[in-house]
Amino acid sequence: MSAPGKIVTVCTANICRSPMAAALLQHALAAQPEPLRSLQVISAGVAARGGDPVSENSVVALKKVGLDLAGHVSQPLTQAMLDEAELILCMTESHRAMILFQAERAPKNIFLFREFMPQRGDKEIGDPYGGPLKVYEAARDEMVEAIPSIVEFIKTRFAAKPAN
Repeated sequence: MSAPGKIVTVCTANICRSPMAAALLQHALAAQPEPLRSLQVISAGVAARGGDPVSENSVVALKKVGLDLAGHVSQPLTQAMLDEAELILCMTESHRAMILFQAERAPKNIFLFREFMPQRGDKEIGDPYGGPLKVYEAARDEMVEAIPSIVEFIKTRFAAKPAN
């Protein structure tokens, strides 16, 4: 049996948005049938240093919805992550542009986290870094709002793939 696919959530430093997005999406996928349940969601940053702790407000914002993010440490986005990813979900257009510019092999499966939402409006999730808890909670809520549309996109993507 092949290893489960990976989804990579991406932000700048990998200490606020992308760790929250990864935890929320992993939680949502855990409630889905296979093969979605086995997908691994990781996070990374386009300008991350390895080993930095997650921001305290990110921990608190997710604790309020029952998820523990306290053990997360930052990691920089690598070409290997891009190559292995079934799906790459960025927080902003600038993250996507940076990846497409810097990658040795540009991924075709790169989207914004809120890109699949049907309504018009802002598809980017702003950086809460340094802001009060309510800014982190607003970012979390924007992610939560986007997750059903991401799950539906993943379902169609994996339904089109033949089983191994």
